[in-house]
Amino acid sequence: MKKLHLLYIIATTLLLFSCSGVKNIPEGDLLYIGHKLDVNGEKTKRAERKQIENNLDNLIRPKPNRSILGMRPGIFFYNLAGNVKKEKGFRHWIKYKLGEKPVLFSEVDLAYNKKIIQNHAENKGFFNVQTVSDSTKRGKKAIAKYSVKLNHQYKIKQIIYPNDSTVVTKQITDLKENSFLRVGEAYDLDKIKNERSRIDTKLKELGYYYFNENFILTKIDSTVGNHEVDLFIDIKNTTPEKAKQAFKINSVYVYPTFKIDNDTLSKSSNTSTKYENFTIIDDEKLFKPVVFENTLYFKKEDLYNRTNHNLSLNRIITLGTFKFVKNQFKESDTTGNYLDAYYYLTPLPKKSIRLEALAKSNSANYSGTELNINWSNRNTFRGAELLTLSIFGGLEVQVSGQNNGFNVYRFGGESSLTWPRFIIPFKTHIASGYVPRTKTTLSYEYQFRAKLYSLQTFKSSFGYLWKENERKEHNFNVLDITYTTSNGVTDLYQQQIDANPSLEKIIQKQLIFGPTYSYTYTNTMLANKKNTFYFKGALDLSANATGLILGANDANNPKTILGVPFSQFSKFEIDFRHYLNFGKETKLASRVIMGVGIPYGNSNELPFIKQFFIGGTSSIRAFRARSIGPGIFNGSTTNSTFLPDQSGDIKFEFNTELRTKIYDLVKGAVFVDGGNIWLLNEDINKPGATFSKDFMNQLAIGAGVGLRFDFSFLILRTDFAFPLRKPYLPKGSEWVIDEIDFGSRNWRKENLIFNLAIGYPF
Repeated sequence: MKKLHLLYIIATTLLLFSCSGVKNIPEGDLLYIGHKLDVNGEKTKRAERKQIENNLDNLIRPKPNRSILGMRPGIFFYNLAGNVKKEKGFRHWIKYKLGEKPVLFSEVDLAYNKKIIQNHAENKGFFNVQTVSDSTKRGKKAIAKYSVKLNHQYKIKQIIYPNDSTVVTKQITDLKENSFLRVGEAYDLDKIKNERSRIDTKLKELGYYYFNENFILTKIDSTVGNHEVDLFIDIKNTTPEKAKQAFKINSVYVYPTFKIDNDTLSKSSNTSTKYENFTIIDDEKLFKPVVFENTLYFKKEDLYNRTNHNLSLNRIITLGTFKFVKNQFKESDTTGNYLDAYYYLTPLPKKSIRLEALAKSNSANYSGTELNINWSNRNTFRGAELLTLSIFGGLEVQVSGQNNGFNVYRFGGESSLTWPRFIIPFKTHIASGYVPRTKTTLSYEYQFRAKLYSLQTFKSSFGYLWKENERKEHNFNVLDITYTTSNGVTDLYQQQIDANPSLEKIIQKQLIFGPTYSYTYTNTMLANKKNTFYFKGALDLSANATGLILGANDANNPKTILGVPFSQFSKFEIDFRHYLNFGKETKLASRVIMGVGIPYGNSNELPFIKQFFIGGTSSIRAFRARSIGPGIFNGSTTNSTFLPDQSGDIKFEFNTELRTKIYDLVKGAVFVDGGNIWLLNEDINKPGATFSKDFMNQLAIGAGVGLRFDFSFLILRTDFAFPLRKPYLPKGSEWVIDEIDFGSRNWRKENLIFNLAIGYPF
């Protein structure tokens, strides 16, 4: 045993040495392991020096190889792969995906980095900065050293705008109120550049099509004393005359069937059709004029502005009908300052078929595969309508928890038709870069749950989708109909119903219809923002008007439509997420879900498919899917054959997860989940399930750790979780933290839950 320990220590030492990265460094060179930066200056504040230091750290190049506790596994794998000639294969993957080429000190340009440091400091107002560069050698490793001495940071004393009589300079002066530059603030070249861009953007909104920010001249006078500067903003003398003039729109021309040959545009039609505000050149009559009426903003005599310019382009692109979109403005032949607008559009193929093979997982601990065949027509009725027909089939298997062959087989189809406009009896206009849409769907799904039952579900909807901008989205279904019926109920499932009557509602006929609405806000696409958010609020109303008309007020004697009792309820749900970004690869993600469903009139409970569930791979991961609640009721005592389907009318859930990168494709997470569901009305078969003022004392809480394998096209997630609090235990003993024993096989079998899923939980 001692010899084995000695061999293990020797092997580990050799591995650590090889991971240090210096083994194969060329003779006469050194491994560059980073830089040290010393920013000082008695005449500057500590916060100013720290800010400059942080900025400079990101500017200094090259970046050294990544290290973990002094080891550089990237270099180890790079050397391990050896000489790789092929641009694919396992060795290529090891060398260039897991591995990193050693960064040599010969690649470091000390003089260039010194210049970068000097320029950055001066651009931030430190005009008399002193910079020194040097290096230090440690064995076969080298460190670059930079010393920066800052003096006074210059402030802005006054900002002088042009005062001549030309219209454009008067416009610039009028824009000073919202300037990025402020008297008393530090001189900052980046702010000056941003101010030039702001002025240019504002002038573009006022018709100055030919103006650009390079025509703006900013002069600096640093001789005014007291470490201050005067800024003079003016227009260059070389600015062309037409750049100083505002232009209007004269004619709008649309070429909807342009072809691109050898990177040059060639006309495919010479026949023109005039329609209100524009002219369509399309002898194939491929598109109705209404398509462009709803997408193009410019009209004759409109003052040119960049907003309408971009909105028109964005709306054409988001139609999803055109492969290439090109826009030009040319001076019109008419008298005065006028522009003609030209839109050159290359259509996508009208029809397409797509085959998809999907890997999927859900919160019920099921994972599986699905095959989809989709056929699309992008211009069904010549109005850029999208008709989609799809059929699908799939299999889902329980990958954790009890797995006694209760697999799920699904097949079905869906048809949808989407119009790129609102189909309503009156005219409306949304000033957005996204085309509003009207969508109708019709679908059928057959679901066979092995050994239990089968369900048939018919769905149909008609509604509207629109985005205010990239952050805000609305989805309003005027009518959303769902009809579900069951057959093939097995004796096994009937026995479970006899033991737990609430299971019968899963296979009952259900008719649900009414309006639904959801609103989504997110700014998570902002990569450099420290705090990002996601919010979704949803409202589901079923048969409210119908219930009033038919006088539905007795759930024990419900009214029916075509012999089927219809559901009457109101359901509200919100999903709020917050992401605190500590760095590019580390963030704290948190989520809160709250929902309530209120049955009334024709129903004494929500239909099963509209109820809330909790637990599972994307919920409270320390508990099996749908096994928690409602309330302090323990559903596992009534259903031991297959995973339970506990549901409720009220839901509260919270999750928080610290995510960070461990190495290349591998990311790790530590998380805590909590929550529960409750019933609104008392159920004698489920004692303790009703919502009460003590709901906060009935929360299930779990914690765990996980790994995420990010393959770009697929994120594979593995989580190990265990409960901290079990709400169904006797009062006073709900917390089970003191029972945690990872060394105990029995504890692990009872409490340690493994979750395998695809994608992040939130």
